Amino acid sequence: MSVVSSAEIRVPPAEGPERGPLLLWMIFTGLSIFAAVVLWRYGFIHMMVASDRTYLSSVIAALYVLTCVHCFWRTRRISREADLARRCRAVLTGPDRARVLQPDAHLLPSGLVPDHIRSLVTKAETQGAGRIDQTLLLRALADRLRGSNGFGAFASDTLMKLGLLGTIIGFIIMLAPIAGLDVGDKLAMKSSMGLMSDGMAVAMYTTLAGLVGSILVRIQYYMLDTATQRVFSDAVMLTETRVTPLLESYPERPA
Repeated sequence: MSVVSSAEIRVPPAEGPERGPLLLWMIFTGLSIFAAVVLWRYGFIHMMVASDRTYLSSVIAALYVLTCVHCFWRTRRISREADLARRCRAVLTGPDRARVLQPDAHLLPSGLVPDHIRSLVTKAETQGAGRIDQTLLLRALADRLRGSNGFGAFASDTLMKLGLLGTIIGFIIMLAPIAGLDVGDKLAMKSSMGLMSDGMAVAMYTTLAGLVGSILVRIQYYMLDTATQRVFSDAVMLTETRVTPLLESYPERPA
């Protein structure tokens, strides 16, 4: 293959940047913040924090916020990869697409999908003539795109189990006074009823916080996984229709 400098290659203009996944996350998070503000305005959040003697509801809320930060970081990364995939498509559909795939033409941007295309070029150069099988490279690309997306399932399960832990602790607090309860002592009955009410509040609020947090986390990471799968599908279509046919058609590839 002849050496071609990147300055000689005309890059066709790409479409606007891909911001769909990040925009969806921001809309969903904005609605969640609005709901939280409304609940705070009417005193429901203060009631939950004040009634939960175990502070598990506060722990669940803090873990949920940290999980949202992680999901934002991953969504931003996937949005960037989607944008890079579109830029690669714009380059590979231009008039200089054949010269772009030469080893000495470093025109593709830096990212996971462009790195996968460079790996295909390297494989084509080393294996010689014949069909290019990118199955293993696609598996590696899928793993790299998923990254730490699995943290969402772990966080959702953890929030759910913390809610169930609060339920058990609440029932223990509620049922503990019954063992030494004297039905003839009205003062002791009144105190026991207060403890039972506190235990029920702990059980209900922690369960509610765990369920709501788990559901919201599941929704966020479902959107993230959908966006990740879309980027992977775009990469497969791009390489199968634009990259591998060109690499397999080079007559000067070493045998």
